[in-house]
Amino acid sequence: MAFSQSEKIKAGLIWLSSVLQMSEGFQGMEKRGAEQAVGAFLNMVVHDVGLSERVAPDPGWKDVRDAVEKAAVMINSGVGVEVLHDLTKALSRVTTIGQRSMALLKEQNLL
Repeated sequence: MAFSQSEKIKAGLIWLSSVLQMSEGFQGMEKRGAEQAVGAFLNMVVHDVGLSERVAPDPGWKDVRDAVEKAAVMINSGVGVEVLHDLTKALSRVTTIGQRSMALLKEQNLL
């Protein structure tokens, strides 16, 4: 479950980072609309991280949750591009969880 969840969350974080970088050139209502869409998607990622903590316990999920929750607050405050550092931090932690999970699956000859 940890491997599956990590892959899903990684995809979401990469998508969010890409859209935020792309929206740097937006102005006015376009920028605000992009931030609202990112905020809605980020809330889904926050929910998935909470689900991951319950179905695939790993101490790394706490760091991921902290980073994505901080990013959500910043997005809701209108400082979207500044969130990239927190999303990158979360992506790094999720990747570590996925790698540990993959190693365990291989070790047990399940993959």
